[in-house]
Amino acid sequence: MSKSLSPFTKQQLLPQEETLEILKRKGELFIGIPKETAFQEKRVCLTPDAVFALVSNGHRVLLESGAGNGASFSDKDYSEAGAEITKDTAKVYACPMILKVEPPSIEQIKLINPQTILISALQIKTQSKKYFEALAAKRITALAFEFIRDADGTYPAVRSLSEIAGTASVLIAAELLSDTKDGNGNGLMFGNISGVPPIEVVILGAGTVGEFAARSSIGLGANIKVFDNSITKLRRIQTNLGRPFFTSTITPKSLTKALKRCNVVIGAVRGKNRAPVIVSEDMVRSMKKGAIVIDVSIDMGGCIETSEVTTHKRPTFIKHNVIHYCVPNILARYSRTASVSLSNFFTPYLLKIAEEGGIENSLRFDKGLKNGLYFYHGILTSKSVGDWFDLDFSDVNLLIF
Repeated sequence: MSKSLSPFTKQQLLPQEETLEILKRKGELFIGIPKETAFQEKRVCLTPDAVFALVSNGHRVLLESGAGNGASFSDKDYSEAGAEITKDTAKVYACPMILKVEPPSIEQIKLINPQTILISALQIKTQSKKYFEALAAKRITALAFEFIRDADGTYPAVRSLSEIAGTASVLIAAELLSDTKDGNGNGLMFGNISGVPPIEVVILGAGTVGEFAARSSIGLGANIKVFDNSITKLRRIQTNLGRPFFTSTITPKSLTKALKRCNVVIGAVRGKNRAPVIVSEDMVRSMKKGAIVIDVSIDMGGCIETSEVTTHKRPTFIKHNVIHYCVPNILARYSRTASVSLSNFFTPYLLKIAEEGGIENSLRFDKGLKNGLYFYHGILTSKSVGDWFDLDFSDVNLLIF
C-alpha cells in the first residue's frame, strides 16, 4: 500500500504558538505654548483650528494669555477651540511638552521641568554654549523644527517659511518703488502696463526664496534675471515656473550689467556659516537712483556689501542713492500667514507622535523627525552643535534602538 504524501512537514502539523499583533498605545499630549518674547517676534506655533484638532483627539493645550495676539488670534479664539488659558508663565513652562517659535532664553529654561520635550527653532548661529549646558542640566529632549526632514529629503518648515519670505520680498519692493511717504520711491508700479516698460528684477539665488520671488515677480509682470552658481538649481527653477527666462551663473561682468539696468535686487543666497557677498559696494554705486535692494540673506550677514541690519520700525536706509531693506525677521510682517504655515507643519507631527505612543516611538521609526533631534534626555546628539561649540556629543542611533 503506497504511503500518502502530505504537503506539510511533521513540524508544521504540530500546534504552534499564536502570534498576536501588539497595538501601540496611544499617548496623551499636554502641550504648553508660551508667549514669544524675542524682539519683534509675533508668530505662534498653533492656530485655534490646530488646537481644536488636538483637543478633539484627547490632548490638552495650555496657552499663555496673549500668545496669539501678534498673529491676530485672540485668547477667546483659543478658549473656544478648547485650549486652557493662563497668565502664569511658569505654569506654561511646567508642561511636559513645550512648543515655541524662537528657542527659549536661559531664564526661560530655568522654568522648564526636568525631562521635558522642547520643540522650537534652534538658530545655532545665535546660540551660546550656556544654552546647551542649561538644556543638559535639565535632561531635556529637544527638537529643532528647521532640521526636521520630510520623506523626500526636504525640510518642510524651512521651505514653507522661505516661500513666504520670497513672496514678501516682492510685495515690499513693490511698496518701496511707489511714491512712499518719505518721498524716496520712484513712483513706479510693479506691474506690466500696456505701453510702459516693465520693472526689471535681479534675483540672487535660485533656492526656495528665489523661486517664490521669481514666481511673484512674473505674476506681477516684471522681467526677471536669476543668478546662481548651481546649474541644477537654475534648471529646476525654470522647470518649476514652467517658462523660460534669463538665468546665469554669477560672473562679475554679467551681474554688473544686470544691476545697472534693474529696479529691484533681491538677495536670497545662503552659506554654511555666512552668506557670501555677491554684490560689491562698487556694483551698488553703479545702480539707478531710487533702485531697491531687499537683502533676505541679512540674517546670515547679507549677500550685498552695503547691507546693514534694520528693524521693522526703521526698515530702510539709503546708500549711494539706493534704498536698502535689510530686516532679518521679514516674516514678522506677515505673522498670521507664517503662523498658519507653521501650524500646518506642527499639527500632523503632534498627532502622529501621540498616535505612535509618544516621542520615543516616533523617533525610533521616523528618520526625518530624528534628524531634528539635538538633545535626548540631556545628551547632545547633534554633531554640528558639538563641533560648533566644542561639546561632547553621542550618536543618536546608539541611544534610540
